[in-house]
Amino acid sequence: MTRHFEAADGRRLAYQDSDTPGPAVLCLAGLTRNGRDFAGLAAHLADRYRVLRLDSRGRGMSDWAEAPLTEYTVPVESADALALLNHLDIPRAAIIGTSRGGVLGMILGATQRQRVSGLVLNDVGPVIKRQGLDDIMVYLGVEPKVDSFEAAAEVLQQTMGPTFPDVTPIQWLGFARTIYRDEGGRPRLRYDARLRDAVAVALEHTPPDLWDLFAALEGLPILTLRGANSVLFSAETLSEMARRRPDMAQAVVPNRGHPPFLDEPVALAAINAFLEEHTA
Repeated sequence: MTRHFEAADGRRLAYQDSDTPGPAVLCLAGLTRNGRDFAGLAAHLADRYRVLRLDSRGRGMSDWAEAPLTEYTVPVESADALALLNHLDIPRAAIIGTSRGGVLGMILGATQRQRVSGLVLNDVGPVIKRQGLDDIMVYLGVEPKVDSFEAAAEVLQQTMGPTFPDVTPIQWLGFARTIYRDEGGRPRLRYDARLRDAVAVALEHTPPDLWDLFAALEGLPILTLRGANSVLFSAETLSEMARRRPDMAQAVVPNRGHPPFLDEPVALAAINAFLEEHTA
């Protein structure tokens, strides 16, 4: 069931709450995605954890921005995530962040350490490869040019299949229904297309040094997952993260690009072990 709360500026933001007794786990999705991405993971964890899935502003069932260039930013979206914990009176949560959601998690881990029990980074780290960003800009804000979900699934398989080689046609259809909304049987974006404008502006500037942000996480338990075929998060970056944080847990998910779905056995086993060790 989708619920809503108000952010500091009045935007009405959507979230799902498993209401399970147990430690809280906050799931933060990637750039264009929303809490639906974590449905399978939530079902897997909900017997032991209170799983929260946030739709960031402009995504899913949350309000769109009035000022996209200033609202669709990492600082604003991380503040929204903290506002959800405050709204629910949750003093501390583990964060599972995919891609952009992982960057939001790093910000919260660095600035709100007492509120974060552990951080899972799904296919993201301090270095984001330009090729991956360029690939995202190809489709960001562009409505699907197909009239059925079956056709959308075929396009997804054609474009993503090389880095997700063992995903079946049925799984691609399910994925299409996760990332697109249904408008009379036609797949349409499940996010505000103006998100493209905000990202384009951000790419015009020199990116901040996320290694400094990573260093600020010293002492915070971290698990980093990488899709073995990811074009956005490199093996070299994961190796350097491990060198700087020898205590960091890590796992590589085979046959996955950017990002793993988090329903893979390798990912689930790593997340299970990490949460068992670092939540109470």
